[in-house]
Amino acid sequence: MTQKPIISNRIPERMLSQDPFSQWLGIEIIEVEKGRCKVGMTVRKEMLNSMSKAHGGISYSLADTAFGFSANTHGKYAVSIETSINHIEALEEGDYITAEAVTDIVKTRVGFNIVEVKRGEDIVALFKGVVYRTSKDWEE
Repeated sequence: MTQKPIISNRIPERMLSQDPFSQWLGIEIIEVEKGRCKVGMTVRKEMLNSMSKAHGGISYSLADTAFGFSANTHGKYAVSIETSINHIEALEEGDYITAEAVTDIVKTRVGFNIVEVKRGEDIVALFKGVVYRTSKDWEE
């Protein structure tokens, strides 16, 4: 029996349900549409570095999750091939941050994404990612 393709805006839910690290971070999906995803989380004490600021990997991980979820909404398994982040502001315990994959440029099997990480309305980091879309479909 042939599997049905999964609806694109349900793919991030499926991905999160199979991602213990993002679950540990406390990431929640806020908005999803094809080619765009917004996620959020709260910085906890165990996420701080020796200077009592959020470890840089925290905003990176949130952005990477938004990036991955967004890239996969096109219905094909998409894997990261390059990422980078610019940290603009330090984050504190208790800060609620969001990451939104705001741009998705698709060129053949390669996708380019920009992710804005924000605390409220303030951008605290900018993330860039490149994915390769495989031929494997997301299925129910």
